[in-house]
Amino acid sequence: MNGIFLAILGAALATALAGVGSAKGVGAAAQASMGVLSEDSSMFGKMLVLTLLPGTQGLYGFIVGFLILVSSGVLGGAADVTFAQGLAYAGASLAIGIGGLFSGIAQGKAAVSGIAMSAKDDKNFSKAMVSVTLVEIYALLAFIVSLLVVIQIPNLG
Repeated sequence: MNGIFLAILGAALATALAGVGSAKGVGAAAQASMGVLSEDSSMFGKMLVLTLLPGTQGLYGFIVGFLILVSSGVLGGAADVTFAQGLAYAGASLAIGIGGLFSGIAQGKAAVSGIAMSAKDDKNFSKAMVSVTLVEIYALLAFIVSLLVVIQIPNLG
C-alpha cells in the first residue's frame, strides 16, 4: 500500500462520511419542513434556513477532501506522497469524516425539533436557530483539526 492510495482514501472518507451525515440531516429536516409548508407556505424562508444548516458538514468534508487531493499532488501536480504522509492524510480525514457524520445527523434532529417548534409559534424561530447552530460548533472543530493537519502534512518530509 503506497502513500498516494492512502491520501485518496482519506479524501474519499472525508467527503463521503461528512456527506452522509449532511444528507441524513438535511433529509430529515426537509421532511419536517415539507409538513410545515403544506400548512403555511409563508414559512418557506425560515424552513429553508433550518433545513440547510445540517448541509454544512458535507461542505466541510468536501473542502478537506479537495485540499488533500491538491496537497498530495493528485490534482494539479506530481503525486509524490510517502507512506507516512498518506497515513497522515487518511488520519486527518477522520476528524471531519466522523465528526461530520455524527454532527450532521445530530444537527438534522435538532433542526427537525426547531422546525416543529417554529411551526407552533413563529416567535420561536430564533431560539430554534440558536439550538441548531450549537451543534455546528462540533463540526467546525472537526473541520479545523482536519484542515490544520492537512496543511502541515507536506512538511512531514
